[in-house]
Amino acid sequence: MHRLQDKVAVITGAGSGIGRAAAQLMSAQGASVVVADYDTQAAQETARLITTAGGNALPLTVNVLEEDSITAMIDATVEEYGALHVLCNHVGGTDPRTDLDLLRMDMDEFDRAVTLNMRSTLLGSRHAIPHMIRAGGGSIINTASVAALVGDVLQTAYGAVKAAVVSITKSTATQYGPKNIRCNTIAPGAVMTPALENNLPQEVIESLRAGNALPYLGSPEDIAHTMVFLASDESRYLTGQLLVVDGGMTMQSSAAPGRRAMLPA
Repeated sequence: MHRLQDKVAVITGAGSGIGRAAAQLMSAQGASVVVADYDTQAAQETARLITTAGGNALPLTVNVLEEDSITAMIDATVEEYGALHVLCNHVGGTDPRTDLDLLRMDMDEFDRAVTLNMRSTLLGSRHAIPHMIRAGGGSIINTASVAALVGDVLQTAYGAVKAAVVSITKSTATQYGPKNIRCNTIAPGAVMTPALENNLPQEVIESLRAGNALPYLGSPEDIAHTMVFLASDESRYLTGQLLVVDGGMTMQSSAAPGRRAMLPA
C-alpha cells in the first residue's frame, strides 16, 4: 500500500542525511518529492536515487536564508505538480565553533541561527499554507532537536531557536487546523548522519551512545519513517505535537548509564 499516493511533498535539506532518507521513503510510499537543498549536486543525487528507483522527484537549489528562494521553491513545486500537500521544514543547525556558551557566543552566528532555523520555518509554512488550503489540507513537519528540551554547555543559539520552532508549530497547528492543515515537530536525538560522523570525535559518539536507553544511535531512516507517518493520513488526528525520537536519551536519569553497573550480572 502506498501511504502517500498522489501527495506532493517538499523537503528542505534533502540532499543528505535525514532529509535524503525522508525523500526516498516518501517517494517509495507514492509521493512526488521536491528535493530542495543549498547543495545543487547533492539535491540532484537524491533525485537521481529516487528516479532510478522508479519514483518522481524534482531537485531544486534553495537557500532558506533568503525569502525569495523559499518563494521560488514553493512556486516551482506547484507549477510542476499542480498542488502541495506536505512540507518538511528540515534545514537547520549552527556552527558549534562559534555557537558557544552565553558569554562567548558569536552574536552574528546567533542572528544566522534565527534566520536559518526559525525564520525559514516560518517562511516555508507561510508560503506553503495557501496552496495547502487550495488542496483541501496538508501536513507541515518541522524539525527541532532534543537541544530544545535540555540545557547544554555550548550551542546556546541552537537550543533557543529549536525551542522557538516547537512554539511556532503549536501556533501554526492552532491557527490553520480549521483549514485541515496539521503541523507537528520532530525532535531527533543523536543520529548517525554524515554530519555527525564527520564532525564528532569517536569518543564523543560513544558517549552519546552510552547516554541512550537503547544500545545504539539512530539512523537517518529512523527519523524519516516518523516523517512519513506524519505526512500520511495515518496521523490525521495528530497536530501541534512534539515527537521526541531520541532512543530514550532525554527521558532517562543522567545517572542511569553509570548505575547499570550496579545491577547483578
